[in-house]
Amino acid sequence: MMWSIPEKASMHGFVLEGLGAHSSRTIMLKELGLLLEACPPTTDKEAYRSAIVDENVLLKRTVSTRRESFRRLREMYGLDMGLTVFRALRDLWNEEPEAQSLLAVLCATTRDPMLRASAQVVLDAPVGSQVTSQMISRSIDDQYPGRLNSTTLANIGRHAASSWTQTGHLDGRSNKVRVRAQSHPTAVAYGLLLGHLCDVRGEALFHTPWAKILDTPVHALKDQAALASRQGWLEYRQSGAVTEITFDYLLRDVDEREPRT
Repeated sequence: MMWSIPEKASMHGFVLEGLGAHSSRTIMLKELGLLLEACPPTTDKEAYRSAIVDENVLLKRTVSTRRESFRRLREMYGLDMGLTVFRALRDLWNEEPEAQSLLAVLCATTRDPMLRASAQVVLDAPVGSQVTSQMISRSIDDQYPGRLNSTTLANIGRHAASSWTQTGHLDGRSNKVRVRAQSHPTAVAYGLLLGHLCDVRGEALFHTPWAKILDTPVHALKDQAALASRQGWLEYRQSGAVTEITFDYLLRDVDEREPRT
């Protein structure tokens, strides 16, 4: 599973290197939901910090935990309207609540290299087969030989397994098995956008790692892209062998962004 992320994608919020948040956290789906529910779409990064640390919208018991939660959420999602990957997530978040888990993991994989490294062993596993945290740890060690100690690998494997369970790709507590996640048009629009930000165009957008995370056959992704197009989240046109996908709404100038009504 090749993640082809050009260096210039960092201007959109992609993080190319580093350990990421999964050494100590999952994708924090519950916390992200509480934060975005409490804060309006126009919130800036300092106001997100204040909401978490000062107002305690995440309901954490100590100030140190609040600060750590802010740090990890910002690390994983950006929490900055100047970053395209977060702006687009924020644009789409309330459109289809059932798509939020996929929106979250799609965004998190743009910013967490270790979560990206965990994806292949999960997504390639046949439905119904067991996927353990140890399998994830071994897969990451294979991709980063000798770079991480056994404790760090075990932590990442455990947290990544929990994250993929929160997104609907795995099921179970102690014994996790591969299941099929449920895709939705907003998640398809976002996944296609992430490929576009990495210089992929046309038909190839349905075959990127972000499209694979959507866990849906290509023909169904195209049906959902057409639905997303009718909602104005992207523009999808197909004529014969030519596929054109653009993102006028999600890539509109940051100064023109307003909440959808």
